[in-house]
Amino acid sequence: MTTDARDTKPFSPFEWMIAGRYLRARRKEGFISVIAGFSFLGIMLGVATLIIVMAVMNGFRHDLFSKIMGLNGHVIVQKITDTFDDYEPMSARIAKLPGVTAAMPVIEGQVMVSSPAQALGGLVRGVRESDLQALKLVSGNIRAGTLDHFDQEKGISIGLRLANQLRVGLGDMVTLVTPRGAVTPFGNAPRSKAYQITSIFELGMSEYDRMMIFMPLNEAQKYFSKPGEVDVIEIVVKDPEQVDGYREAITDAIGPSIAVSDWRQRNETFFNVLSVERNVMFIILSLIVLVAALNIISGLMMLVKDKGRDIAILRTMGASKGAVMRIFLITGASIGIVGTLAGLVIGVIFCWNIDHIKTFVSWITGTTVFDPSVYYLTKLPAEIDVHETGGIVLMALALSVIATLYPSWRASRLDPVEALRYE
Repeated sequence: MTTDARDTKPFSPFEWMIAGRYLRARRKEGFISVIAGFSFLGIMLGVATLIIVMAVMNGFRHDLFSKIMGLNGHVIVQKITDTFDDYEPMSARIAKLPGVTAAMPVIEGQVMVSSPAQALGGLVRGVRESDLQALKLVSGNIRAGTLDHFDQEKGISIGLRLANQLRVGLGDMVTLVTPRGAVTPFGNAPRSKAYQITSIFELGMSEYDRMMIFMPLNEAQKYFSKPGEVDVIEIVVKDPEQVDGYREAITDAIGPSIAVSDWRQRNETFFNVLSVERNVMFIILSLIVLVAALNIISGLMMLVKDKGRDIAILRTMGASKGAVMRIFLITGASIGIVGTLAGLVIGVIFCWNIDHIKTFVSWITGTTVFDPSVYYLTKLPAEIDVHETGGIVLMALALSVIATLYPSWRASRLDPVEALRYE
């Protein structure tokens, strides 16, 4: 007794059973199983790679942003023409504005820092003790010494990598040399002065740890021959992403005689490069998933051609065109769906254990996989964005289902008479 096509509901157990049998190919149909296996591996590895790379790029941006924003102000105020000697009342007015957490007068200058063992370039930032304590990136990462009484002492605070390269420690003396010294009839004379190291910090960003030097503001004014002056006022706000509103309020509060810039302008090129690189990597790695989806098409087309006799028999037994199409749709989509889910699991687990994997690979190869001197950060970051990861999974699922539509439609259009004519 034949089954009426109208009695078969869409995606019934009968259709799932037939699709499952086609996925478990026999020995003589092993090549189809091999193609399905490669399609599964392609989608799994493509999804996992895409999730891992996007998570690492997100981690890079987040860590770099937090390090840069944790050390530098979000809004920078500087005088256009006059010397900046009224910074005290100006910073006090700015600090009272809504959303402003700190207004830090800063003197900044390039120096050569030397010890008996080495001489290197450095960047001196003259700040007040209260402002330095407010920078949690610095005050929360002191590895030796203390920032207490920083203003009263004439010592300096340096990065851990700089201390290691100079081969100095807490309490040792280093000499700072700057060309911005005393003015003489023959021009500016270089100034050289020895300072004691009162604290050593480690910010976790190699570029800062090997060149940054903090000096009390009043001492920096003397050292750079700027009595009663500063270079800029750096302002820290609660929400750096909404910096435009703060800029308007700051300009209104202190008048038009100053120039106001923000972190986006100072780091525009850097963050634009990161954004472009991230988008390009997403496009390139998405091609892996696309190629795997094309493998599903080729595998299903071969399966349809090989199963022409079976399709004809199913049709003569009462299976509708829709049922045949759904059978092959289930067969192909199962490969993509299971591969996508497997890639999701592998990608998430890899991101959670990325530091352990990096250490293991370094141990196996005997090389430094993630060199902090090249990549700025001291550890490999990975931050999974739920919405982005969900988008990757949905994209892979959509490609997997779309790839099965044409072969499934071809199977449903197969004429039973033509398929059985030469049997």
